[in-house]
Amino acid sequence: MPDQQLSRRRLGLVLGAIVLVLVVVNVANKYGPPRTGLVAGPLVAVGLLLLARRSGLTWHDLGLSPRTLARGSKYAAGAVLAVAVVYGIAAAVPATRPAFQDGRYDLHLSAVLATAFLVIPLGTVLLEEVAFRGVLLGLVGRHRGAFWASVISSMLFGLWHILPSLRLAEANRAVGAAFGTGLGGQVLTVLGAVGFTALAGLLLCELRRRSGSLLAAAALHWATNGMGLLVGAALATVRLA
Repeated sequence: MPDQQLSRRRLGLVLGAIVLVLVVVNVANKYGPPRTGLVAGPLVAVGLLLLARRSGLTWHDLGLSPRTLARGSKYAAGAVLAVAVVYGIAAAVPATRPAFQDGRYDLHLSAVLATAFLVIPLGTVLLEEVAFRGVLLGLVGRHRGAFWASVISSMLFGLWHILPSLRLAEANRAVGAAFGTGLGGQVLTVLGAVGFTALAGLLLCELRRRSGSLLAAAALHWATNGMGLLVGAALATVRLA
C-alpha cells in the first residue's frame, strides 16, 4: 500500500482493537487482583507499540524518536518544576490544602514511595502515555490530522477515567465537599472527572506535539499524580506530628 497508508476500514479495525484492549485493561485494573496494572501496563504498552509499528507508524509518529529526546527532556524538566511550584503553593494555602487529602493514599512511607516511583510510573503513566499520546495520537494524526488526533485521544482518555473515579467523592475530601457523596454526587463526580481528564488530555497532547517527545507528556503526567501523592503524604505526616 503506497506510503503505508491504512485503508479506512483497516484504520477502524486497528482503532477498535486498541479501544477494546484498553477497556479490558481498565476493567482488570478496577476489579482484578491488586497491582494488576503494574504487570498489565508495561505488557500492554509494548503490545500497542508493536501493533502501531506494524500499522506503519514511525518512532517519530509515536513520540519516541531519539532525535527529539533532548528537546523532550527540557520540556519534561519544565513540566515537573511547574507542577512542583503549583503544588507547593496549593499546599501552603489553607483553602486549597484539602485537595491533597485523599483516602486512597493513606499509606505508610514505604508504600507512598513505592506508589509514587514505581506503581504510578509503570502501572499508570507508561500505559496511558503510550496508548493515548503515543499510539492513538500518532495513528489518528497520520491519517486524519492533528486536530482529530488530539480530540479523539483526549475524549478516550476522559472515558478511561470513568471506573477510577467511581469512589472519588468518598476518597477525596475536597471532591466530596464540592459534589456530595450520594448517588447524585457520584454522577457529578464521574462527569467532572471525565471532563477534567479530557481537558488534561488536550494539554498533554499539545505538550507532546510541541516537544515532539512522549517524555514531556509522561513527565507532566507523573508529576501531577506522583507529586500529588507525595505532597498529600507530607501534609498527613505534619497533621499527625
